[in-house]
Amino acid sequence: MSVTCQKCKPVVVILAVYFVMAVLNILFKKVVDEGKNELVIVTYRLTVGALFLTPVAYFFERKSVFKLTTPILFYLFFSALLGATLTQYLFLIGIQYTDAAYSTAFTNITPVLTFLLALPLRQENVNLRSKSGIAKVSGSLICIGGVILLILYRGFPLNHAEMLSHHTNTSNIAAKVNRQRNWILGSVFLVLSVLSWAAWFLIQARIGKIYPCKYKSTTVMSAFGAVQSGILSFAINRDVSLWFLSGKLQIFTVLLAGVFGSGLCYVGISWCVEQRGPVFTAAFTPFIQIFVMILDLTFFHEQIYFGRFVI
Repeated sequence: MSVTCQKCKPVVVILAVYFVMAVLNILFKKVVDEGKNELVIVTYRLTVGALFLTPVAYFFERKSVFKLTTPILFYLFFSALLGATLTQYLFLIGIQYTDAAYSTAFTNITPVLTFLLALPLRQENVNLRSKSGIAKVSGSLICIGGVILLILYRGFPLNHAEMLSHHTNTSNIAAKVNRQRNWILGSVFLVLSVLSWAAWFLIQARIGKIYPCKYKSTTVMSAFGAVQSGILSFAINRDVSLWFLSGKLQIFTVLLAGVFGSGLCYVGISWCVEQRGPVFTAAFTPFIQIFVMILDLTFFHEQIYFGRFVI
């Protein structure tokens, strides 16, 4: 029984992590629609995550024999660049041009990209003469084809949210129609975001082997990411007014994303990668789309299309 529970722990943890990420994706969509700068959100989120995890890391790992050497800091810097700064920034740009359900659907290719990137790095093996090898390659091709179909095909609506909201908020509908014209550009940013996310899984697998202090590594990664996002934000736009949070939703989203998203979720993902590997952990990312669609349909009454549901 204990062996079974140990095997189930990574599954339970990663499902809980991806449920939290689904909630955050919806909140991010609401905040971005209010006009908040993407890099400012990322910077605040990572800063809150680093501040939250600092005492946690000190309490749980202060007696660790592993030291933060220069090579480890080098790995953590690029881990922050790929998994924190670029992934979140590109995803928020993509979600600005689309919607939460559509954007989250792109996470379905994370396992495929992780698998393809792991092959040349010898973190994953495939034998084309075996049934399992053929299944892996075939599944990868089907998944990539599904993403192409997702971009090209929306399908018919599965609910009548758009019709019901027509008389109550026509301005929002006009805004959605305008954003849908930019869905190809948004799709490009989403693909780049997922590619960066997949590469992060592989780097994190390497970090877990040479520095298994999950709280410390996540704290340093969040700090690096906050600095990177802040510098990039000031390089793009030096308007100080962008850094002021307005409204309870923006403050709540940043705090929730920092504590749970950049804090506990990254720790949970790092632990799952250490326990079962990067491909296993990435394989559960389609659950984010399922959670987002359920939450979107139940609480926010967003328009759900057949193409997104099937893919």
